[in-house]
Amino acid sequence: MPDADDGSPYWSVDQIAVADSLGSGPNGLTSDRAAARLASVGLNSVEDAAHLSALRLLLRQFESPLVLILVFAAAISLILRQWIDAGIILAIVIGSALLSFFQEHRASAAVEELKKRLALTCRVIRDGAEREIPVSIIVPGDVILLSAGNLIPADGVVIEAADFLVSEAGMTGESFPVEKRPGAVRRDAAIAERTNCVFLGASVRSGTARVLAVKTGHRTEFGAIAARLHARQPETDFARGVRQFGYLLIRVMVVIVLFVLTVNLLLDRPVVESLLFAAALAVGLSPELLPAIISVTLSAGARTMSRRGVIVRRLDAIENLGSMDILCTDKTGTLTEGTIVLSEVLDTASRPSDEVRRLAHVNAALETGIGNLLDAAIVAAGESLGLSIIGLTKIDEIPYDFERRRLTVVVAEDAAPGQHLIVTKGAFANVLDICTSLERDGATAPLDEAARADLEAVFKAKGHQGFRVLALATRRVVARADYDRQDECEMTFRGFLVFLDPPKPDAKQTISDLARLGIAIKVISGDNRHVTAHMAEAVGLNAKSMLTGAELAGLKDEALWHLAPRTDLFVEVDPQQKERIVRALQRTGHSVGYLGDGINDAPALYTADVGISVDDAVDVARESADIILLSRDLDVLRTGVEDGRRTFANTLKYISITTSANFGNMISMALATPLLPFLPLAAKQILLNNFLSDVPSIAISSDNVDPERVLRPQGWNVKDIQKFMIVFGLISSVFDLLTFGVLLLLFQADEATFQTSWFMISLLTELAVVLVLRTHKPAFRSMPSRLLLWSTLAVVIATFAMPFLGDLTSVFGFVPLSTALLAAIVAIVLGYIVATEAAKARYFRLENST
Repeated sequence: MPDADDGSPYWSVDQIAVADSLGSGPNGLTSDRAAARLASVGLNSVEDAAHLSALRLLLRQFESPLVLILVFAAAISLILRQWIDAGIILAIVIGSALLSFFQEHRASAAVEELKKRLALTCRVIRDGAEREIPVSIIVPGDVILLSAGNLIPADGVVIEAADFLVSEAGMTGESFPVEKRPGAVRRDAAIAERTNCVFLGASVRSGTARVLAVKTGHRTEFGAIAARLHARQPETDFARGVRQFGYLLIRVMVVIVLFVLTVNLLLDRPVVESLLFAAALAVGLSPELLPAIISVTLSAGARTMSRRGVIVRRLDAIENLGSMDILCTDKTGTLTEGTIVLSEVLDTASRPSDEVRRLAHVNAALETGIGNLLDAAIVAAGESLGLSIIGLTKIDEIPYDFERRRLTVVVAEDAAPGQHLIVTKGAFANVLDICTSLERDGATAPLDEAARADLEAVFKAKGHQGFRVLALATRRVVARADYDRQDECEMTFRGFLVFLDPPKPDAKQTISDLARLGIAIKVISGDNRHVTAHMAEAVGLNAKSMLTGAELAGLKDEALWHLAPRTDLFVEVDPQQKERIVRALQRTGHSVGYLGDGINDAPALYTADVGISVDDAVDVARESADIILLSRDLDVLRTGVEDGRRTFANTLKYISITTSANFGNMISMALATPLLPFLPLAAKQILLNNFLSDVPSIAISSDNVDPERVLRPQGWNVKDIQKFMIVFGLISSVFDLLTFGVLLLLFQADEATFQTSWFMISLLTELAVVLVLRTHKPAFRSMPSRLLLWSTLAVVIATFAMPFLGDLTSVFGFVPLSTALLAAIVAIVLGYIVATEAAKARYFRLENST
């Protein structure tokens, strides 16, 4: 569907026949027909929404190899009819899975709500009227209205087009935009040759069009080759850190588990009991709630950031935002007010000119390409003076592109029959290049070197004053049907359009605040060097630290790697150079953020470590970005960076603290196993210990973060985590060995008393170490969040109550303890807290000095 009766594909037959086969026409579909077709063909998406279902999320909790080990251990217990052990293991497995599920499900739901705020919409014709609807409910037969900056939401055929240029590099590999027009092409035409078709995922570079949607979702060309287009994206620093951390745990786990299992078997201890103990050790070493902790922490951070005007499209981007140390941005709207006004319109003698103003208004009012603030300013100024386009008929348009950097409109004037007027405006140098004459005092004169020098002097003078300057030129020709770029020649230079966009009053302070956070600002602009330098001086950047697009084009990559980090301003650059600058900064070890909102920003947004756009950006920029700002304000971004760093700091807290505590306990049990006549803890006790210690860990996502932690970029460093785990894990092991000595030598504890006592000490030290190591400061000087504090205290109370709960106590093999023994446990825990606090102070002092 909807091929012709003879089997011809839709691009090779008349568009009216295609529309008829879909029950559509100039008025589009009716609402009833669209609803029925949506129910039949499904949502317009190439992604499988099932992965978001609650059931799929619940089942995912049981995919962990560690959980499968426990299930296997429970199965062994059931086979051997050890009902209580099997029940305990399964209860803890299910409890952990449900805890993780509820947290992740809540987090996922919150993130989905945020994503809905950024869902793409498009304009369609339904029931004969224009409507804006979500892209996801477009169906075959819809008539879609497209303009510059839109992402194309479905495969379809072009019904009408005006200067319609489409970028479909992802589909065809062609880097330059291609023009699309109505008509039919041969049935065996390749995708790149289907000039009457558009495809899902491409973007509109300029012009407007009406398109009949023919295929949606998985039926599109994009859907058919989604496996290739969705090949694994480059691994983020965050994902790489999680993966390397997992490898570290696996290596440590394999060594400890094999050692313990071998020792137990050599000591002729029961095989089943030894297997269960080894499996419990494996689980005890792993922070099995890590996926949930990461999801909860990042989604909590995303919710906090959304309340401050920063929407996160991809959770991993929070870590990248926190690790960013260079921010590349354009100046318009971020460092400047973004409210561009047409300040002056001058002729070639630098005098105000009503005629040049009229011509500029004609060009801006009739252009249908890429919308921009400059054209809006020209139209607004012209309308305020009563200018109109009555008496003019638009004949053709040569759209703006980033190579020519100019826009041409061809009009017919009622007062000049048989002739057409070509009106071109654009960057000063690019317009001057196509001129051979200029108009001065009502007469046309040759554009000689002296005249060029005079014009360039005006341009530079206005630039030095902070004004942005465009040039305008015209040419009269004999009327004909259409025009192209070759007609932009032998033109007459008419004058200057002078725009003002003042720096934001708080831009200098914001840049200073970002510098305090370790983030350097790099301005990347297509604007001229004089305007950009003036703005840079006003906001506190080094105006002399500059590279132009022409200079950059002459640099080899190695030279750019050297210069890019030392350069504040990149001016007069083209879109390809933006991406090259980002890659050069990344190549020198920087984590790069890129803030952009235009069509030409998409490649750099995608390449950057964290792409940042704004809510009113064009579709292709928003979809390329990881972070969306609801306000075009760098100070909003600053708060987002701080929130991102807090979020990542809390994620690392869980990983580092839990791993070090678990590592210490596992080392202790591995050392104690060959020395004790019994297992230091039963398998079910290890699992209960691990479960209870994880309960307050969920609250880490809400924890307070010391202000010092947000003052510098943060990132994964598995070696640091490994060092932290070993240092503080071994401190824990020293106190465990001290505990063994006290229990065996001083109290002469039997198996049940030993296991009960060490269960309590092991759990209490794990809880205490969270409160101690959650901050680099002395623990009493940094208050944890209320949720973390009270959940920790609740588990502490439960720990002391555990030996005295009757039947529950006996199920886990616990026994009541004497007052003296409880006092000894408290003393050991307090000693551990003091020792850890002292070790922490020395550890971070040494870390900060390196």
